[in-house]
Amino acid sequence: MPDSAPLPAFSLSESAATRITALVAQEQAGSMLRVSVSGGGCSGFQYGFDFDTQVEDDDRVFERDGAKVVIDETSLELLTGSQIDFVEDLMGSYFKIENPQAESACGCGSSFSISL
Repeated sequence: MPDSAPLPAFSLSESAATRITALVAQEQAGSMLRVSVSGGGCSGFQYGFDFDTQVEDDDRVFERDGAKVVIDETSLELLTGSQIDFVEDLMGSYFKIENPQAESACGCGSSFSISL
């Protein structure tokens, strides 16, 4: 039986990469989308999105089609196996994290809970 490849720690969908590239073109040269997780929100943890030009010692960088996402190691522990997507629907347009570790999420999708 062949060995199966491990799941990626974090990935970007094609639509997320396209949107990040478009947004970075409007930001400072060399900007990357920083994804973070912090305590709070209506479900226990909340996702944060910001632009950054610095990569810190505890950061990991993920790339697709030239778009870069940077995540600190602590946040990455709560995001392992996740994918960032960019969604356009009746609610508007937004980045959405598909997190297989999340046991529940709020209606807006910006916060989640997980058993540690």
